[in-house]
Amino acid sequence: MISCDKCSGRAVIFQKYSGKHLCAQHFEEDVHRKVKEVLRAYRIFGKPCRIAVAVSGGKDSSSLLMILHNLFSYRDDVELLAISIDEGIEGYRTKTIQAAEAVAKQLGIEHVVEKLEDNFGVTTDLMASQGHAQGPCSFCGVLRKGLLNKTARELSADAVATGHNLDDEAQTVMLNYLKGDVDRLYRLRPKRALAGMVPRIKPLRRVPEKEMGIYAITHNIPIDTSACPYISRAMRQEVKDLLNEIEAKHPGTKYSIMKGFDKILAREPPGSYEVIPCNRCGEPSSDGICASCRLLDRVRAEQSL
Repeated sequence: MISCDKCSGRAVIFQKYSGKHLCAQHFEEDVHRKVKEVLRAYRIFGKPCRIAVAVSGGKDSSSLLMILHNLFSYRDDVELLAISIDEGIEGYRTKTIQAAEAVAKQLGIEHVVEKLEDNFGVTTDLMASQGHAQGPCSFCGVLRKGLLNKTARELSADAVATGHNLDDEAQTVMLNYLKGDVDRLYRLRPKRALAGMVPRIKPLRRVPEKEMGIYAITHNIPIDTSACPYISRAMRQEVKDLLNEIEAKHPGTKYSIMKGFDKILAREPPGSYEVIPCNRCGEPSSDGICASCRLLDRVRAEQSL
């Protein structure tokens, strides 16, 4: 048996980047420490707030819901609610939403489910069947984010917490580097409240994906481990595989990517991002037509052929 470096307990993880073996208790403390450090930067929890947690039913978002519940359940001025978006992926999303319902029920947290089909008249399966060059993930992501923001706003949430972990964030940074999209890189920084847009927070951005899996296992969190059937068609999967290979050879690489990214954000040139209502649906946009409406135009044009 390998012992924890901080006590005599049985180690449940070896962190290559830190060189530490940790037992279940000290591993939990390490995860919670990282989450608290991120949350302090957002400066939201120092006052009464209502936080909507985007829960898909996977290990990251379900663990996030439990972590926030454990950290703030003693406070009467912090309220949590869970939101799940059903994109309409047959044989996949139904199971993951059941898992999300299970963890929300276990914690006694309100759970709201919204469907793309009910709100936009389309599903991810439909968009995938049309064979767009961008792939279904691009379409799905735009509509999912828009509906999540709309739902959180209508539920009077002060912020939306998403389960993006260190791996997710490093992949996003690298994707934008590879695409040369500097403007989008700057848009990844935490934003002040803008008209119609609920601020987003990412409490897990310093916690590796592997550790979120171990957290879910050690806390017996009900999760669904199936993968979206369309993920293999996304460039993100290629970047994920590449970063995992580099991380295995050079532990700490993902943390280094994020440290470098944070330094870039600190040097962001002054400027403003104006948000105006979409002249079709009223949701936030930069030029009068939101990303969701532009996307739906393409989908419906394809349907009419």
